[in-house]
Amino acid sequence: MTTTGRQSTRFTPHPMVTRFPETPSQTGGPYVHIGLAPHQAGFDVFENNFGNDLVSGDTVGERITIEGRVFDGSGTLVRDALLEIWQANAAGKYAHRLDPQDKAVDPAFRGWGRTGADFDSGVFEFHTVKPGPVAADGGRVQAPHICVAIFARGINVGLHTRIYFDDEAYRNAADPILSAIEWETRRRTLIAKRSERDGKVVYTFDIRLQDTPDGGAETVFFDI
Repeated sequence: MTTTGRQSTRFTPHPMVTRFPETPSQTGGPYVHIGLAPHQAGFDVFENNFGNDLVSGDTVGERITIEGRVFDGSGTLVRDALLEIWQANAAGKYAHRLDPQDKAVDPAFRGWGRTGADFDSGVFEFHTVKPGPVAADGGRVQAPHICVAIFARGINVGLHTRIYFDDEAYRNAADPILSAIEWETRRRTLIAKRSERDGKVVYTFDIRLQDTPDGGAETVFFDI
């Protein structure tokens, strides 16, 4: 401590971090694809492109394709939407250190993918495995599901929703998130429909940003 007639400064507290106010969010524009999915935008700038194929030959689990479209409130396809998914592996374990479940991580499955809707057809696809059930608080179990984030023009902050599977009715009924949606009819907007095409399992999941003129109901989005 300095004591030679000057004010002591040794123990004077001062901020270690300078905090600036958060800037306003901006709607997704044409640079979303250039920055996040450059390969789809026609740019080969990254050594590794994060894409819509989450599996390799060594990945454990049932191979599935998630296929869908994004509609705006007029019923028009949002052909420039960008989507990201995050999911557990076939055993219901996330590839993240904060997942406390005593289950094995699949080293051949990263659990995360990103793609844009096709600029012509508006269809998006993910090639992945069907996730297993995930433990929840209070000893409950979350039904198999996939978390989805959507970015598109007119959306200032990404929208978050979930995909559940129509062949998991028993588990869906007990899911703490799905069953917490007050209106049961709204829960249906989160259910993907299973079919088989050319020997492959396809789950169809359309996303509606608002109610559409054809009677389609707005998808349930979560405030995360």
